[in-house]
Amino acid sequence: MTAAPTPPPLLRDRRFLLLAAARTISVLGNGFARVALAFAVLALPGAGPGKLSLVLACQALPQLLLVLVGGVIADRMSRSRLMVLSDVVGAAAYGGLATMVLSGHAPLWGLCVLAVLAGTATALFLPAMEGVVPLIVPGSRLQRANGLLRVGTNSAMLFGLALSGVTVALVGAGWALALNAASFAVSALLVNGLRLTTSPRGVSSGWADLREGWQEFASRQWLWAVVAQYAVVVAALNATLGVLGPLVADERLGGARAWSVIVAAQALGMIAGAGIATRVRVRRPILVAVLATFPAAAPIVLLSAEAPVWSVAVAMFCAGVANDIFGVLWITTLQREVPEEALSRVSSYDIFGSLAFAPLGLLIAGPIAARTGTGPALAGCAALVVLATAATLLSPQVRTLRTPAPLPENPPTHPQHHPAPDPTTPNPTTPNPTTPNPTITPDSLAP
Repeated sequence: MTAAPTPPPLLRDRRFLLLAAARTISVLGNGFARVALAFAVLALPGAGPGKLSLVLACQALPQLLLVLVGGVIADRMSRSRLMVLSDVVGAAAYGGLATMVLSGHAPLWGLCVLAVLAGTATALFLPAMEGVVPLIVPGSRLQRANGLLRVGTNSAMLFGLALSGVTVALVGAGWALALNAASFAVSALLVNGLRLTTSPRGVSSGWADLREGWQEFASRQWLWAVVAQYAVVVAALNATLGVLGPLVADERLGGARAWSVIVAAQALGMIAGAGIATRVRVRRPILVAVLATFPAAAPIVLLSAEAPVWSVAVAMFCAGVANDIFGVLWITTLQREVPEEALSRVSSYDIFGSLAFAPLGLLIAGPIAARTGTGPALAGCAALVVLATAATLLSPQVRTLRTPAPLPENPPTHPQHHPAPDPTTPNPTTPNPTTPNPTITPDSLAP
């Protein structure tokens, strides 16, 4: 028997570097777009919070409503080709937004149409992205690969957000949107270099594919239990970070500068957490991931108690560390436990379920704060995080699911790149035989 060649280290693996560079550049562009789109809308004649909410809702709703469709498509065709298509659509959407803003003719309906197109690109991209990593990285390196990807994307998001305000101030929102369009185009060129194929599948309807994906999702108690937990947790965090936190910062902590310090501390924590997660080894990854959710309640409690800014920032840093430890352990476990041919559909159910209540959190946070005050509203959000997390620990599979024994470090194979395998050599892309044959990270919320 001839031994399979040992794959190169991840940071010298061409396909991993292409994927990491594509994600980092795309997320950097999105950091610009978040600020630029808001200022572009607010600069319109007669614009205000209502029009801004409408445009942002037009972008967010397709991400939620079409992500299941994205999962079905990603499991039917080459995931890298779908990612390229999504990036091209994203480049067209943001290029159109930039052109409208720079031309000075940006009707609200046009902004809404292009925002829907941008949200659709994200809905197609995310499930495909979750399913690509196991195709280019050996099973024993999945956790490190996911951690390195998050270090890059979190750093890019922090850098993009930090520069976005300066860029908008110096060259205007239109050029900032154009930079994001260019980042999508570069990402498409890089992802195109992966050239992954998909295994042939029998002809079936989209509904049949959705049902099959649901069966894979619902058959794993640990999976749906954590997704149900995060439906509540993400709603509480959205209410805190989107509405209640800025309110209490404006009322009692010194305004936008104080809030920017707190949010920056969280982003730095996420970078550190992703770095830690590349090295940590745990036997019960889902148990550790769920326990890592508890720190998210600490900064919310401190905000409700009107604690000093420095203490809230420290708690947010720790919550950021825990958040990305959760994220890396979670997506790695999905990639190991779910069969490759259904991974994008299962990931789409994960994304859909985790974001299901996110708009509701934003919608009701303001009215509740107006009735009860920001302090009690924040305390309620912290209680939701703790209770949802504690309830998830009641699941036996959450407590007991173990990391499988290390897999051989054979590189994944693809027909167009490699000769037919030796029949005496195990296929490294075969799912773990001990388990029946993605995701969320609040960046994750971004394409």
